[in-house]
Amino acid sequence: MSTPTTPVLPRVGSRYIALMVLAQFGVFMAFITPVAISLSVRLSELAPGHEEYLGYITGIGGLVPLVAGPVLGTLSDRTRTRFGRRRPFILGGMLLGVVSLVVMALAPNVLVLGSGWVLAQFGWGQAFGNLIISQADRLPEEQRGKVAGLGGFATLIAPVIGVILSGGLADDAVLLFLVPGAIGVVAIVAFAWLVDEADSRDMPPAEPLTARSLLVLYTWPVRRYRDFSLNWAGRFAFYFGLTLNTTFTAFFFASRLGVEVKDVAATLAVVSGIGVLATAAGAMGGGFLSDNLRRRRVFVLAAGTIYALGSVTMALSSSVPLLFAGSLICSAGLGMFSAVDQALALDVLPERETNAGRYLGVFGFATSVPQSAAPFIAPLFLAVGAGGGEKNYTLLYLIAAASTLLGGLIVLRIQSVR
Repeated sequence: MSTPTTPVLPRVGSRYIALMVLAQFGVFMAFITPVAISLSVRLSELAPGHEEYLGYITGIGGLVPLVAGPVLGTLSDRTRTRFGRRRPFILGGMLLGVVSLVVMALAPNVLVLGSGWVLAQFGWGQAFGNLIISQADRLPEEQRGKVAGLGGFATLIAPVIGVILSGGLADDAVLLFLVPGAIGVVAIVAFAWLVDEADSRDMPPAEPLTARSLLVLYTWPVRRYRDFSLNWAGRFAFYFGLTLNTTFTAFFFASRLGVEVKDVAATLAVVSGIGVLATAAGAMGGGFLSDNLRRRRVFVLAAGTIYALGSVTMALSSSVPLLFAGSLICSAGLGMFSAVDQALALDVLPERETNAGRYLGVFGFATSVPQSAAPFIAPLFLAVGAGGGEKNYTLLYLIAAASTLLGGLIVLRIQSVR
């Protein structure tokens, strides 16, 4: 799958893989557990009856990767220290992440709580981002799918374990945030301490950043890096469909089952629990097979097709078994896509040796932009042909299916990777 201009990287050992997966687990334990439960608990204490504030907090925090991703990725690329380029940002992000957890745990009001979550996006987001950049620096093509699959599994189970762990800590706000954070610290320190990174001080110095060059960081030469652009567009389409599917899940289930939204919580909990297993199976199965068979595009297409099949099943169903089946099929497709598409992104990454952080930051837009835009566009689809207070969920889920399938078809046009 290598192109002539891409240097062949040596295989990494099992220690690097194990510590990388552990570090990703730790970041998600510390970072996603607040979204899953800790923020809600604190918000209920600070502003009872104002659940809508959680949406405002997480929505504002979601802007951080859009604004900071390419800039911080570029600064990582330009870092010259005896400890390498990525370790300072991994450890620095971890430290800022710990501060954010303390801020949220001790927040006296909603504004401070929200500020803590923004800090968490900067801190833990940078730690995780530079772990992925480390993979771009170190992993040969034949190991990228495997590591992406294992990492995907780790990031899926981390919030689940975090929620279970937090169940016994809900009465202590400090422990509720800091115990998952402590696990994240141990995992990240283990990676930074035990995984060597080459001294970067001998690398050529980068040109100074100017106002113009900062703006350029948010763009790229689309035609010059055609395969990267196609992969970006494919991921955008997939995540647009994914977000259409998942944003209104509770309302959709309630509508199809003819019950109140509050009455589907138990059903969704069961679906989500089994869905984690389906997603993990898709991630590891797709990641390992794509490495072993030296194929990426066909697995991305398969993932988009599987997700589309699940979404169509949900769109046309009105019973619990079919809704369960459609949701689980979607979960398997999501797992396969997330692992194989990440490996594909590393395969087609431009300027890997000098600007990996910048381009991975830009690539992140293909996830964050549709996740922000789709919820605002979805009501237009829901309103088509609807009346009497009903919503057109069938159309919404069919469009979601078409979008995820389109994502797989776009990736088929990539030429440098099989």
